[in-house]
Amino acid sequence: MNAINHAQPIATLRRMASKSAHPTSPFVFQPSKGGLWINEPSVTIRPFKSALKALNIRERRQYDTRHTYATLCLMPGMNPAFIASQLGHSVEMLLSTYAKWISSSSDWRELEKLPPRVELAQKWPKTDDRA
Repeated sequence: MNAINHAQPIATLRRMASKSAHPTSPFVFQPSKGGLWINEPSVTIRPFKSALKALNIRERRQYDTRHTYATLCLMPGMNPAFIASQLGHSVEMLLSTYAKWISSSSDWRELEKLPPRVELAQKWPKTDDRA
């Protein structure tokens, strides 16, 4: 969370320092050729590592920030469909990758929604005459 709180001021400073930056771009690492985003991630490796070091965040790959974002969104219960669209995934892909991070103190109460076993067996559809 420390990095998120510091991202906007860093983006503002970088935008002011770069003559070729797009003036309304929200990104911390500005595109160098006047575009709206960076097409080549290798351009940002050194500044990204410097930012992590300055913020006292352990080193990680840039790609790992996607996992951090997805996890931070899922843990408080945000809508998986929205998060999937943010990441460019299907809901199925999101859930197969990040389902372990969806939990709450009320998870075990979900079992209370199941009918008792006897009642369930009585209502089960019969498939042949042997039952």
